[in-house]
Amino acid sequence: ISCNSTLIEECALGPLNITSVSVDASFTAFPIALRILLAIVMMCMIAIGFLGNAIVCLIVYQKPAMRSAINLLLATLAFSDIMLSLLCMPFTAVTIITTNWHFGAYFCRVSAMLYWFFVLEGVAILLIISVDRFLIIVQRQDKLNLHRAKIMIAISWGISFCISFPSVVCWTIVEVPARAPQCVLGYTEFPADRVYVVLLVVSVFFIPFSIMLYSYLCILNTVRRNAVRIHNHADSLCLSQVSKLGLMGLQRPHQMNVDMSFKTRAFTTILILFIGFSVCWLPHTVFSLLSVFSRRFYYSPSFYTISSCVLWLTYLKSVFNPVIYCWRIKKFREACMEFMPKTFKILPKVPGRTRRRIRPSTVYVCSEQQSAV
Repeated sequence: ISCNSTLIEECALGPLNITSVSVDASFTAFPIALRILLAIVMMCMIAIGFLGNAIVCLIVYQKPAMRSAINLLLATLAFSDIMLSLLCMPFTAVTIITTNWHFGAYFCRVSAMLYWFFVLEGVAILLIISVDRFLIIVQRQDKLNLHRAKIMIAISWGISFCISFPSVVCWTIVEVPARAPQCVLGYTEFPADRVYVVLLVVSVFFIPFSIMLYSYLCILNTVRRNAVRIHNHADSLCLSQVSKLGLMGLQRPHQMNVDMSFKTRAFTTILILFIGFSVCWLPHTVFSLLSVFSRRFYYSPSFYTISSCVLWLTYLKSVFNPVIYCWRIKKFREACMEFMPKTFKILPKVPGRTRRRIRPSTVYVCSEQQSAV
């Protein structure tokens, strides 16, 4: 059931009075054992996504030292993942195990709007962070402060809402899950609906992916050039010292320790998030376009199976982000340990190897003395 030409009157008059829609017999659904397993896995994903992202938000809220611009953006990304886990994933889990949509046609459109709303917000935050890394490392301009971050977050919420809102007021095709475990964009031949779908997938994937890919390629090129420049300069310093020390100076130089660019570890973390975003969202983007433009694909017997796998992969990103935070960001990892009950802290805390923070312009050369370039 979709908001097409046969249901224009129903869409204009109000929500459809439908409480349950079953998967057609001609469509292939999962066996009952596999449906139960997928529902259990999705419930675990809901728990991990909620708890992990809630800890991220709690850390930024409770610790003043963590309230930087970048951490505020990460907390906003975590909040969007929390909302996605609570307001979208449970209904998908119920539909997977029962093969029925029990929540009405109007809530179908609401859930579709919420799904795209929180996804768009998460993508917008990743885009802001990527541009910020580009400005810092390539342009050497650190312009993102806490006040500007709050303004950009507010703007991103507004833009995400405006783009996702048409699906709830029947301005586009939204299918009650007869062929998918969640409300999806259905097949349509109306040009206006197809234009909206193209706008949606371009906003969610193609524009952010292109900008982030360009930013990271520029950053990697900058880091590579800086590494070559620093290495050549260090070699020249070593040769000048060898000429002064004579043959006794031809010993193996100490390991040179160079901080090639400030905040490069944060860049690596965001790069991993970008790779996760690409892997999780490229299949869904292709799936959405084929669903709307290809009648053969949309009405194929395998559509339910494909849609379930693709939707599961997009939800996996909500679980993926907090794991990356705790793995890559030491302060978040230490804060997570503080929030854990003492009964879970079995192993004693092992002091990590401290690494002195050095400025990008400082080079440690062969000798024990350091030289600033």
